[in-house]
Amino acid sequence: MNTTNSDPAEVQKFSDLAHRWWDPESEFKPLHEINPLRLEWIDSRAALAGKTVLDVGCGGGILSESMAARGAAVTGIDLSEKALGVARLHLYESGLKVDYRHTGAEAFAAENPGRFDVVTCMEMLEHVPDPASTIAACARLAKPDGHVFFSTINRNLKAYVFAVIGAEYVLNLLPRGTHEYAKFLKPSELSRHCRNAGLDMQGMSGLSYNPLTKVYSLGDDTSVNYMIHTRRSG
Repeated sequence: MNTTNSDPAEVQKFSDLAHRWWDPESEFKPLHEINPLRLEWIDSRAALAGKTVLDVGCGGGILSESMAARGAAVTGIDLSEKALGVARLHLYESGLKVDYRHTGAEAFAAENPGRFDVVTCMEMLEHVPDPASTIAACARLAKPDGHVFFSTINRNLKAYVFAVIGAEYVLNLLPRGTHEYAKFLKPSELSRHCRNAGLDMQGMSGLSYNPLTKVYSLGDDTSVNYMIHTRRSG
């Protein structure tokens, strides 16, 4: 297993919370709340039904299961064995089928190049030492003209205030220490990494949170959280 592009402290951070992954009122509440939005965005662009899909950094399987429920044949990979254990256990409750693997993106890409119609890598790039390596691996895993989706956090003052100070210290939406500002990626940086990996930009959407209504929404504001849709060059 290739673990060179992983931070043991980051893996341990999510392993320690793994047992709470499917509790909608836990530290993972934001993931539960944004999942319908990101699922619809992905499905509207890639038509998941009948597709082979890989969820990179799947954690406890929130997105993986929802894509399987849309009719996709889903594989989920992660470096946290505890999170994968929770994900596999939840399949007994949901009755869905997902193939979970304990491996990293780079190692899996070496064994499965060009295998998947759709690759998703959501809320992960800001947790790895070398995001360009993860992006390149995702590109290798996609079929020619396959869809590749990423989501991450912009790097600017507003993102620091909202995603770190606000989410972790004021609103307590996330555990303190969840994010490291220096690892955030500007859309221009993410776009450059994608181009270098042979991925063509197809679209971008911002993901915003209103602290008054406590509602997440998609829109044009990419100043904090954002998602991008790319396709591998044919």
